[in-house]
Amino acid sequence: MDTKTSPTKFMIFLLFSYLHLKTHVSLATDAITADQSFSGDETIVSSGGVFELGFFKPGKLPNYYVGMWYYKRVVTVKTIVWVANRKQPVSDRFTSVLRIIDSNLVLVDETKSLVWSTNVTSTTTSGSATSIQAVLLDNGNLVLRVGSNSSLLPLWQSFDHPAHTWLAGSKIGFNNVTKQTQKLTSWKNSEDPAPGLYSLELDPNGSNSYILLWNSSRQYWTSGSWDEHNRIFSLIPEMRLNYIYNCSYVTNENESYFTYALNDPKKISQAVMHFSGQIQQLTWSETSKQWILFWSQPRKQCEVYGLCGAFSTCNATSLPSCSCLKGFEPKLLGDWNLNDHAGGCSRITGLQCGNATSLNGTQVTQDQFQEMTRMTLSENDQYAEVGSIMECESICLNHCSCTAYSYESGGCSIWNGDLLHLQQLEASDTNGRTMYIRLAASEFENPPKSSNKGSEGHTDDKWSLVIAIISATAGFLTIIFGYFLWKKTLGKRREHRRRTINSSNLGARDGNDDTELPLIGLKSILAATNNFSEANKLGEGGFGPVYKGIFPDNQEVAIKRLSTKSGQGHQEFVNELKLIAKLQHRNLVRLLGCCNEEEEMILIYEYMPNRSLDKFLFDPSEQTKLDWDRRFRIIEGIAQGVLYIHKYSRLKIIHRDLKASNILLDGAMNPRVSDFGMAKIFELNQIEANTNRVVGTYGYMSPEYARYGHFSEKLDVFSFGVLLLEIVTGKKNGAFYHFEHSLTLAGWAWKLWKENRGMEVIDASVRETCRPHEALRCIHVGFLCVQEAPADRPTMSAVIHMLQSNEATSLPHSKEPAFSIHDMNSNVAESSSQTSTSACSKNAFTISLPEAR
Repeated sequence: MDTKTSPTKFMIFLLFSYLHLKTHVSLATDAITADQSFSGDETIVSSGGVFELGFFKPGKLPNYYVGMWYYKRVVTVKTIVWVANRKQPVSDRFTSVLRIIDSNLVLVDETKSLVWSTNVTSTTTSGSATSIQAVLLDNGNLVLRVGSNSSLLPLWQSFDHPAHTWLAGSKIGFNNVTKQTQKLTSWKNSEDPAPGLYSLELDPNGSNSYILLWNSSRQYWTSGSWDEHNRIFSLIPEMRLNYIYNCSYVTNENESYFTYALNDPKKISQAVMHFSGQIQQLTWSETSKQWILFWSQPRKQCEVYGLCGAFSTCNATSLPSCSCLKGFEPKLLGDWNLNDHAGGCSRITGLQCGNATSLNGTQVTQDQFQEMTRMTLSENDQYAEVGSIMECESICLNHCSCTAYSYESGGCSIWNGDLLHLQQLEASDTNGRTMYIRLAASEFENPPKSSNKGSEGHTDDKWSLVIAIISATAGFLTIIFGYFLWKKTLGKRREHRRRTINSSNLGARDGNDDTELPLIGLKSILAATNNFSEANKLGEGGFGPVYKGIFPDNQEVAIKRLSTKSGQGHQEFVNELKLIAKLQHRNLVRLLGCCNEEEEMILIYEYMPNRSLDKFLFDPSEQTKLDWDRRFRIIEGIAQGVLYIHKYSRLKIIHRDLKASNILLDGAMNPRVSDFGMAKIFELNQIEANTNRVVGTYGYMSPEYARYGHFSEKLDVFSFGVLLLEIVTGKKNGAFYHFEHSLTLAGWAWKLWKENRGMEVIDASVRETCRPHEALRCIHVGFLCVQEAPADRPTMSAVIHMLQSNEATSLPHSKEPAFSIHDMNSNVAESSSQTSTSACSKNAFTISLPEAR
C-alpha cells in the first residue's frame, strides 16, 4: 500500500512546489507581525496600494534581495526604491525567510545564517515582543514599531537608512543623537544594487549644501548653499519651479537635514543617485507610462569623477562616453558591458623599464609614448622644470612607475600609477592639453626609425631624389591629362560629394563616432519604390518627394529623395546625415540608410504608417482621429524628443524647423521628430549663436531669430509653443497670416484667454471630451513658450514638468505672446539685410537657404 501512495504524494508535492514557484502571492496585508514570515514570491503592500515589499532579482545572476518598489497599479515599470540586504544577496528566495526575531526584522538565508537585520537593541524596545510588527506605509517608509499605534515613534524606519532613492518626506542629513548619516548611495551597476562609488550627502563642513562624492572621499559636485528666502539651492536653478516640489532645511541640536514634499500629492516623484554618478529628479508620467527626467546634476556626464575608471577617457559626444586608451582593454568586461566603467582598463602589453633585455638576451625596444591632444589632465602629477620636451620624456622613461607626461613652456608634469578622470575635449575647446601616454613598443604598428646621425644625411638625400622624381612625374601627367580631367569636372564633383557623405556617414573610422550607416544602392531603391512611381509617393516637402519603399525582406521604409527643384541641397543632405544617424530616442525618427549615386541624394527612414501630424490636425475629416488623450500624448512625446536633442543626446542640437509637417506618427500614433536638414550643432557648453542666414518656417520662428538671426534652444521652445497651440486648437498658425496686421494663432488664443474664454480656444472636436484642466494647462504652457524675450521662455525640461502639473493656476505668470498683432512684411523687411526674402515662406514651406555648418 505504501508503494502505491508514495508516488501520489510525491506528485502532489511536486505540483504544489511548481505552483509555489510560479504564483505571485500577496499576504493581503501591509505588515509583518511576530507570528508571520514570508519568502519566495510573497509580498506585503501598503494600505493605500502605493508600495510593495518582497524579494526581487535585478539581473541575470541568481542573486535575490529584499526590496521595495512602487505597486504595479501606481507605476507600471518595476522601479526599486529601497533594498535591505544590498551588500549580501541570497541565492534562494524560497528557503530564505524575512521575519521578526527578538524584536528585530531579520533576513536569514537557506543555511539559517543571518543576512540582514534592523539591529534594534533590546534597550530601545518596550512592550511585549509579540506586539512588534514591521509596517509598510504609503509614503514608502518601512517602520518597525510596537503594536498598531502609529503615533508612537518607530523603533526603526527605512527612511533613516535610504539606499539610492530619496522619496518625498524622507530625510538626507545627519542625526546628532544616533550619529547616523542619511545619504544616498548609488547601485554598482544596473544589475547590482551593492553600494557603488557615488553618494549624495549633506556637506559635513556646515555649508548647508549637498555634495556628490566619489569613493566617499572626492567631491565632484555641490548644490550650492541653501537660500532660505527663495527656498532653492544656489546652483540648482530648476528649483525655482517650486510649483512641483517644496524643499525644506531643518537644523537643531538633534539633527540637520533636508526634506521635500510634493505640492500635488497625486504626483509620483523621486530623486535617484544613479550608478552613472548623476543625481536625478524623476517624475512618473501616467500618460506616457514612463519616468520623465526633471533635472540631473552634474549636467555633463564627463564631469562625474572617476566615471570611466583608470586609463580610460570620457568623451561627451560619443556613446558610450567611456573608452579605453590605446593599448588598454576593459579590466572587468562584464561590468563594462553593463555601463559600469569604474573598474577602468588595464594594459594589453606590459611595460619595459629602461633598455631591458629579454630572457634570451636580445634587446627589447624601449617603451614609447602615444600623443593625445585636447585632454584634461589627470590629478596628482609631479612637476619639474626642464629645458625641452625630450628631457621631460627622458625623466618619465627613467622611472618605471611613470605612466604619462605632459610638457608646456619649460614645465614637465609626470604621472605615476593609474591615470584617472581623463576627458577628451572638443576640437573647439582651447582648454585642452597634450598628454603622452606610455605604452609598450609593440603597441605601435610602425616603431620610430633609428636616429643614427651617420646615416641621416644619406637617407635625406635619397628621399629628396624620390620626391623630386615624383613631383616631376606628377606635373607631366597633369599637363597630359589636364584636358580630360577638365571634361570630367561633373564626375569629380559627384565623387567629391560621395566622399563627403561617406566621411560623414562612417565617422567611426576616424574615432569621431561609433555610428555606421548602411549605404543603399540606387538599384535597390528603384526596385523598392517601383522606379519612384506616383503610386508609392507619400508626400512632398521642402527637401523633395517622399516615397514608400519595400525591400526584399518585406521591410517597409520611407525614402526621401532630394528634388532638383528644391532650394535645399548637398549641405542640408550631409547635415541631416551627420545628425540624425547619431540620435537614438523613441520620439525621434530613425535613419536606416542613405544613397548617393548618379546625382541622387536619398535618405532612407523607418516607415511611419500614419505619416505626418499635419495630415490629421488640419484636415477636418481626419481631426476626429485625434482625441484628447492622443493629442496630449503627442505633445508630451514631442517635448521629450526636443529635450533629448537639447540636453541628453551626444550632440547638443537646435532643430530650427519644428512644425506639424515635421512630426511623424507611427502605427500607435506616437510622435517622432523628423527633418534635421536645418538643424544646428552646438557645443555642449554653448548657450547661443548668431547666423547671417535665417532658415526655418515663418510663423514658427522666434522674434530674435526672424529679425536678427540670433538663436539658442529657446528658438525650438518658441516653435514648440506654436505647435502645442496648433495641437490644442486644431488650427493652423499659417491661417492667421492671410491679411496684414491680422492676429497670430497665439494672439487669437491670448485674446480669448484674457476674456476668460479659454475653453473656446480648444478644438471643438475634443472640447466636450477633454480634461479641461489639462487642456487649459497646455494653452498656458504654450503662451509661456511663445514669449517675446527668450529669457521668459522655459526650458524643455521645465515644459515637460509644467505639462504634468495638476493645476493651471500653479504655473508661472505669462506675459502677452510675441507677434500678438503681427505685420509679417515689416518683419521680413527687418531681416532683409541678412537674407534674401524671395526664398522665404511665410508658413507652408521651409526657408531653403543653406548655410555653412
